[in-house]
Amino acid sequence: MSRKVFFDTDPGCDDAVMLAMALGHDAIDVVGLSTVCGNTTIENTTRNAHAILDIGGYDVPVSRGCGRPLVDDLTTAEWIHGENGLRGDIPDADGDTRDIHGADAIIEAAYEYGDELTIAAVGPLPNLALALAKEPRLPDLVEDIYLMGGAAMTTGNVTPMAEANFHNDPAAASRVLQDANTRMVGLDVTNRATVSSEFIEEFRTAGGVRATVAEWLDYRPDSGTYPLADAPAIHDAAVVADLVDDSVLTFEEYYLEVDTTGGPCHGAVICDEHDTTDNDPNSRVAVDIDVARYRDVLETGLQAYATQ
Repeated sequence: MSRKVFFDTDPGCDDAVMLAMALGHDAIDVVGLSTVCGNTTIENTTRNAHAILDIGGYDVPVSRGCGRPLVDDLTTAEWIHGENGLRGDIPDADGDTRDIHGADAIIEAAYEYGDELTIAAVGPLPNLALALAKEPRLPDLVEDIYLMGGAAMTTGNVTPMAEANFHNDPAAASRVLQDANTRMVGLDVTNRATVSSEFIEEFRTAGGVRATVAEWLDYRPDSGTYPLADAPAIHDAAVVADLVDDSVLTFEEYYLEVDTTGGPCHGAVICDEHDTTDNDPNSRVAVDIDVARYRDVLETGLQAYATQ
């Protein structure tokens, strides 16, 4: 029986890989997408979501969400992900975007599927924060809520301390961690969620859909700024890998906060690793990854996506 998953996403190359592998896996039933600003503008992320579906030949409802963070100014990353936020030969596929806000689409899916549903939020978090504000019972309605974001016990990737998704909207991330009892999949494990150069080259030389997917896989610029410069990390894909095979990630419970003060740690996760606050844990944090299992799930899903 496949696992019903609703994705809140900001495609983005690693988001595109994640969606492609999820769509390709029989173990996952993608019941809906909501888009959010982040890697690029909301106009681009929504168009990119439709393009990813179109390339693979899939029909999934898409709802447009927040076009700016709740509090901070929007910072995009086209310099990493390419013009309009997605590399490769991308079709002009505007698609039929639903006339419902992304936050409301999350709530609607929770009402429809209940505890059969997993929410996977892999971009900045204003859509999920708004959904929680409108429906505080959301965590109790669904099976699980996964996040890709944050850095609990390691350094950041856009500032010395903050990860990109949380830094893009710290206020939203703070609200979600306070209220949602999430599984936080952050840089502690996703920096190791790499893909082999051999697999990328196999896809690149195959042409067609595989060549486009290869562009998403090898999205990193030539600046050497990534923690593992010899192998691109596909951060969001670690979430889908664990949804398919729950032995991919190892989780431990911690109390977390997000710095929203605007200082040098703005957007950083504060993890009470040593239980110094006496606060009860409010999140399950991914602390280890089985890279071999992760790569197997990723490669299987992408092969299926590319042959639809």
